Formats: sequence, structure tokens, C-alpha cells
Amino acid sequence: MAEISIRKVSKTFGKTTVLGGVDLDIFNGEFVVILGPSGCGKSTLLRLIAGLEEISAGEIAIAGVVVNALEPRERGCAMVFQNYALYPHMTVAQNIGYALKVAGVARAERQARVEATAKSVGLTEYLDRKPGQLSGGQRQRVAMARAIIREPRVFLFDEPLSNLDAKLRVQMRHEIRRIHNRIGATSVFVTHDQHEGMTLADRLVVMNKGSIEQVGTPAEVHDRPASVYVAGFIGSPAMNFLPGQISLVRRGVLLENGTLIPLAQMPVLEDGHLVQLGIRPEHARLTPRGRGVIEAQVDMIEDLGAQRLCNLMFEDMPFCVLIEARPPLPAGTPVGLDIPAEHIHLFDAASERRIEIALPLPVAAPAEALTG
Repeated sequence: MAEISIRKVSKTFGKTTVLGGVDLDIFNGEFVVILGPSGCGKSTLLRLIAGLEEISAGEIAIAGVVVNALEPRERGCAMVFQNYALYPHMTVAQNIGYALKVAGVARAERQARVEATAKSVGLTEYLDRKPGQLSGGQRQRVAMARAIIREPRVFLFDEPLSNLDAKLRVQMRHEIRRIHNRIGATSVFVTHDQHEGMTLADRLVVMNKGSIEQVGTPAEVHDRPASVYVAGFIGSPAMNFLPGQISLVRRGVLLENGTLIPLAQMPVLEDGHLVQLGIRPEHARLTPRGRGVIEAQVDMIEDLGAQRLCNLMFEDMPFCVLIEARPPLPAGTPVGLDIPAEHIHLFDAASERRIEIALPLPVAAPAEALTG
């Protein structure tokens, strides 16, 4: 049974629909990341789970209990916010133990649990300090400790790392994942940062305009994006897209300028079907002029340290290739591009949904059939 079950959940503010009929199951002990740009509805969905917003339609159940009418404190969830939400006049120890104090837990037990929780997140030496005396990472640890001490069934994280610098964000990602693994609670983490999503998640939920575009493991979402939107959102640098049409006779995609991109296997489509061909920058190959399937010109090269990002122009369209060499390629240099067929993604031009081009694997024969 799902730890969190979301069925046809909608949320409207006046005439504006923020969420439209969302369905999602989050399983016990799972770390799920809800990923998407600002305004896609991800934080609203998290607040509906927490009970901080009222559901317009649909049903949310936690541990088999429908919680639509329950107050936030009755749902067994602990939430960690972007702005930490600490009490500035209280010490770290008082902040961590406040929920236990309100619940009437005895002082001795409260102190013991505060000390144990502080130790688990590396805050033992800061218990007597106030939030204003802490760094951003330390304050975020206090917020997490305050959630942990309640021993919730569900942790809800609303972009908790957005206010931290890049190095600290990486450290805190690791810390959050370690805490999740140690405690074993169900975690739901909202972010717009794909690096956070890819590194933290057991499963990603990619949202767009109030709907779920795709649910899957980070590898599934990256390697088999369900739509143009997901393909362009997941992956850095973003996927390249080239418009064209299916050519059954020439067994490939015919681009608008007449260039043919061969396909290893043909999709089940009519001749002339309009598509978007996608290829990730790390899979395209830079070749000398005249040796690739595409002729392009260098626009700019960005040095990323271990790799270089070659920004090219092809028929007035930008195209990026990720390489490891440092070729002397000034702006305007003509180059060739090779598009390996095994790395091509196809999307329907009208619906922008994925078109499968790989043939299904054969079904294994029963053991008794193999043995006669």
C-alpha cells in the first residue's frame, strides 16, 4: 500500500487552476523528488499533502487514512521550509525541542531526545546558540532536527536548499539523503534544481503547468524522457531539437533543409509524419567539415574545466556539443556533426510526446519449451 496516495487532486485559486487532476502514489520509505520550474504547481502539491492548503477536488490519503479534513498536526508529517522558519529568540536546543514541549513531553526526556537528535545532524556544539549566530547550513540543520525529533511518518521538504551557496548545497544534499536512509521515513522533496532531483531521488516526478509529465527513476527520466518538455528540462546542457519528417524510403528523419539523419530502427509511423529529433550534447560528435551528417558553424566555445561546450549554429538554429578536447575553433569555423543513431530521441511534432523507435525485446520462452 502507498504511504501517500493522491487521487485526482485539483487546486484552484479563484478562476486559476494551479493543479488539475493529479494522480500519484508515494511508497513507504521512498525518497520522491517533485521537480519543475516556478509556477508548475509543485509547492502547492506539497502544501496540500501537509494540510497547509485546502484541496479543491480529489483525495489525499496518508498510511491509508484520508486526510482531506485533518489538520496539519494530525497528518503525521514534518515540513522543512526554504526560509528555515526558526524562532529567533530561542536557542538551537529550544527550537529543536519546541514541538515536544508543546506536546507535554517531560523535561528530562525532551532534553535527552534533543541531544540525540542534535548529534545526528552535527549540532551538538551549537545547542546554546541562537539562529542569528549560525550559518545558513547550520540553520537548515536545525530545521531538519526539529522535523526529525517528531519522528514523523513523512518528511516534506519545500526547496530547503535554495538559500545556500553552491558548495553548501552539495553538502546538504548528502546530509539530507543520509538522514533519510538512517531514519527510513518517507520523504517528499520539492525543487526546481534538476541536480538536486537527480542526486536525491529514488523516483522523480516532473511537473509542468499543474500536471505530471513523467514519473520514474532519475535514469529512466533522463534516458527515456516522455515528452519534449521533460527532455529539455532534464539534462545539462539541455537536449538539442531538430524539426523534420519521417522518410520511410530513406530510413531516417528528413530535416527541413533536406539533410537526412539515419535511424537504426524505424518507428511505426506514416511517411512524412512530422517529428522533433532530439540528441543530447554529450552524444553528438564534432567532426571535421564534410565528414558529418550535418554542416554547422562555431558560434562560441565555453570552457567548463574538464569539458568544453561548443555552441554551434545550424540553419539559424543553435546546437550544442559537449567535448573533452580543446580544439582551436574560433567563431565562424565550419565543422561537421555526427548524430549517432543509437542516441536519437524522437517526439511527435504535434503532441510533443515520445515516439518509441527501439524494437521491443523478444519474450523469453518458458524453460520447459527450451528443454523440449
